[in-house]
Amino acid sequence: MILTYKGIKINYNVAGRGHPVVFLHGFLENSMMWKETIPFFSKQYRCISIDLLGHGDTECLGYIHTMEDMAQVVKAVLEDLEITKAMLVGHSMGGYVALALLDLFQDLVSGLTLLNSTSFPDSEERKRNRTRAIDIVKQNPNAYTSMAIANLFAEKNRLKFSKEIEAIKKEASKTSLQGIISALEGMKIRKDRTSILSSFKGPKIIFSGKEDPVLAHAQNVLEAEQYKTPLTSFDGGHMTYVENKEEFLLALQNFLSKY
Repeated sequence: MILTYKGIKINYNVAGRGHPVVFLHGFLENSMMWKETIPFFSKQYRCISIDLLGHGDTECLGYIHTMEDMAQVVKAVLEDLEITKAMLVGHSMGGYVALALLDLFQDLVSGLTLLNSTSFPDSEERKRNRTRAIDIVKQNPNAYTSMAIANLFAEKNRLKFSKEIEAIKKEASKTSLQGIISALEGMKIRKDRTSILSSFKGPKIIFSGKEDPVLAHAQNVLEAEQYKTPLTSFDGGHMTYVENKEEFLLALQNFLSKY
């Protein structure tokens, strides 16, 4: 489905009936990342997947796509569907967007799943890495996306999931240069939302990879303890929905079924 928002095209998909669950993809991904997840849940839930700004078939809005900008897009889609409350499932950057939506429009959110994501802001080192990434991607976007995707998997899993990695790289290569840069800039300046996670009284959970190369598992453990959020850990890297597909589906089903 297509929504016109501030003069640009927003692409989103809807499947199933029941309580709304919004699936938010990560950086360099798009709504296609949920192609094996949504059929599993659409029998019980109304599943909405959205191409965030500059990703998939959704166009760019500006040079920087803040997490707040992306959250406003999610709100616009919910309004288009006349949905007043939804569960959010956000992978990596999608988790940052989910937290921004919770921050700005708490009444819209009935529950939160952070999948390989965090409420912490970027560290100074991480910000420098994103700036370097922007310089690299300007020189060779395809080489950057290819390297970035492979590095999301636990090292032990890169050969095992080589076909899946190539498929994800193919989808990532569709992301425009501006879409990549705008998202990197937006993630770099995102807010500390630990207080938002801590104060949210609705159902919430963190799914974390024990060998995540880009988001330290120890950080998620600390976050869960400090901000009173249940944590489920998986053996694998940043791509839990691929590396631990069956365990992830069952864990998410178990979480959603309680509410």
